[in-house]
Amino acid sequence: MKGFEARRQQSEKNGKRRGLGYSCYIEACGLAPSNIAGALGARASLFEVGQIRVHPTGSVTVFTGSHSHGQGHETTFAQVVADRLGIPLESVEIVHGDTGRIPFDMGTYGSRSIAVGGSAIMKALDKIEAKARKIAAHLLEAAAEDIEFKDGVFRVAGTDRTKAFAEISLAAYVPNNYPLEVLEPGLEESAFYDPSNFTYPSGAYICEIEVDPDTGVCQIQQFTAVDDFGNVINPMIVEGQVHGGLAQGIGQAMLERCVYDKESGQLLSGSYMDYAMPHASDLPNFTVETAKGTPCTHNPLGVKGCGEAGAIGSPPAVINAIIDALAPLGVTDLQMPATPHRVWSAIRMAKQAAL
Repeated sequence: MKGFEARRQQSEKNGKRRGLGYSCYIEACGLAPSNIAGALGARASLFEVGQIRVHPTGSVTVFTGSHSHGQGHETTFAQVVADRLGIPLESVEIVHGDTGRIPFDMGTYGSRSIAVGGSAIMKALDKIEAKARKIAAHLLEAAAEDIEFKDGVFRVAGTDRTKAFAEISLAAYVPNNYPLEVLEPGLEESAFYDPSNFTYPSGAYICEIEVDPDTGVCQIQQFTAVDDFGNVINPMIVEGQVHGGLAQGIGQAMLERCVYDKESGQLLSGSYMDYAMPHASDLPNFTVETAKGTPCTHNPLGVKGCGEAGAIGSPPAVINAIIDALAPLGVTDLQMPATPHRVWSAIRMAKQAAL
C-alpha cells in the first residue's frame, strides 16, 4: 500500500511493529453437475428449479428452492425477473422456504443461489418469453418469429405495431379466440437447471496490521479486498456479503477458538460468554472493490458465487501481515487464532531461540 514504509517506521518509533500481508484465492462453488455427486456416491443431485407464474395483472410470482437466510434473494431474484420482463421491481414476488408451495429442489449452500437457482429462473423465463411471443403474434396477426421483445414491449419487427407485457399477460387468461389446438391458455412455466460446471470466483486481499510486541495485541489498520464475481446483479448486496465474510474470516484469524478440557474433553467455550466473537471494535473500515469481472461462461447470467469469498481470503492475509510485522524479531510461523497471548508467546520463544 502507498506510504507503507513510512507508516512502518512511525510504528517502530512508537515501539510497535507493522506488517503487510497478502492473500489470493480461487474458489470452486455452485456445486455441479449432478453426475459428479453421483460418482462420489451421493444420493442427491445438484440441480435447482425455478417456477414463474405470470398473473393477468402483469405481476409475477417466482417460486424458488434457493432459500434466503440473509443473502437478499428477494431483491436479487426480483431484479433478474424485472429486468428480463421489463416490469417494475415491485411487481415481482419471490416465494421461498415453503415446501408446501415450491417445487422440489436442493436449496442454498456453497454460494450457488444466483449461479444455480438464478439460472433456473432464467430458463423458466425463456419459456415464458417464448409462449408470450406466440400470444403476441396471435394478437398482432404476425408470425411468432417476427415478434421482438425488449423493455417489456412486444413488437412486430420493422413496424410500430406493439403490445405491452401487461396486455399479453391479460390476454393469456382470456383465450376467447385462441387456436387452442396449438396455443393453450395461461402463462406459467417451470425449469430445472443442472449446471455443467462449478463457478470459480477469485480475489486478492491486503491487510495492514500493527502489533504491540509488549502485549501481543494486534490492530488491523487497513484492509482491502478485491474480488472477481463475474457479472454482479446487485453491487450493494455483494459488498454486504463480502463485509460479513471479512468479519467472519478476521474473527477466525484473531479471536475465535473452541477450547476443550484436556482431561475430560468438556467444551469450555460453550457459550458466547466464553467464545471470542468479533465485535465492531475489532474490525477496521474495509475497502471492498469488485473487479471488472470475467463472466462465467456456462450459466445464462454470467455470475459466480460470492458468499464465502471474504471468509476465504481474509485469514491468510491477516496472519501473513502479523508474521511480516514480527519477522525481524524471528517469528516465522503462527497458528490461528492470533490472540494477544499467542502473539506475545511467539515473540518470547523467538527471542529465546535467538540466544
